[in-house]
Amino acid sequence: MIHTNLPRLARLATALSLGLCLAAPVRAADFPSQQMKIVVPLPPGSAPDFLSRIISASFQQQWGQTVIVENKPGGAQNVGAEQVARAAPDGHTLLTAPPPPIALNKYLFPNLKYDQDRFTPITVICSVPNVLLVRNNLPAATLAQLIELARKPGGLNYASTGAGSTLHLTAEILRAKTGTDLVHVPFKGTAEVMTELLAGRIDFAFANLLDAWPHLSSGGMRALAIGSEKRDPSLPDVPSLSETWPDVVSTTWFAVVAPPDTPADIAEKLSAGIRLAFQAPDAAKRLADLRATPVLNTPAEAGRIFKQDSERWGSVIKANNIKGE
Repeated sequence: MIHTNLPRLARLATALSLGLCLAAPVRAADFPSQQMKIVVPLPPGSAPDFLSRIISASFQQQWGQTVIVENKPGGAQNVGAEQVARAAPDGHTLLTAPPPPIALNKYLFPNLKYDQDRFTPITVICSVPNVLLVRNNLPAATLAQLIELARKPGGLNYASTGAGSTLHLTAEILRAKTGTDLVHVPFKGTAEVMTELLAGRIDFAFANLLDAWPHLSSGGMRALAIGSEKRDPSLPDVPSLSETWPDVVSTTWFAVVAPPDTPADIAEKLSAGIRLAFQAPDAAKRLADLRATPVLNTPAEAGRIFKQDSERWGSVIKANNIKGE
């Protein structure tokens, strides 16, 4: 006779069934099923913050779920990125950021607490050229005159949003190309950089055109060069950096990623939702007004851009022995 412990087997069967249910992947048809969060690793007022709030409002309209934008500046954008990397891979927590925490910081910080290559790409929202800005009272009207000033005793200082940002790396390319002694002054976000430049406490800075445009329009600062391959129609009198150095192109993109292992169908649904958000006339006009070029690509296409730019800027970081701060 075989004896069985039926209550125990029943409990095991129930536990196994529950475990299978918990392990079942989240399906796109059921997504989103709860409040969503978009983490921005920079302060309020930054470009990723502005873009995230457009996405947040649209997602709430599209899907009827509350979407909060949480600013988590600090640690060269690693604080916010680490938070998203640890979040559940169900699409309810996202990161909107420029290249550093998605593609560059692995070259700058040997002990990162997250693997940026494992983020799930969602989309690149837009791309903007970086612009060389100078304080209004700096006696330089051209890039050549700026370089001449930098070579004088005392040199010049420049601001950036932190070591390893495309803004910092572009200034380092300028330093390497000219052999000048430039003093780097890092800040937590673009708003601080703009404040210091407007106040005349910083000599120059690279900023993306999205952030720079309002200040250029108001006459608060001047542009001496732009990082696009050719002159931008918005600033036809501002030469491109490539007119001086043909191999130098400097642009910044802003992208959305999800935690590692987020299901592909949810990534596709999020990508389509963001695309729809920026196809709305008001959102499209706001991007156009700020001189940003919409990209709004698929997760696979975004992943290829992350890889290409990681390799391109990574070579600049290595060549100039740049370390994270």
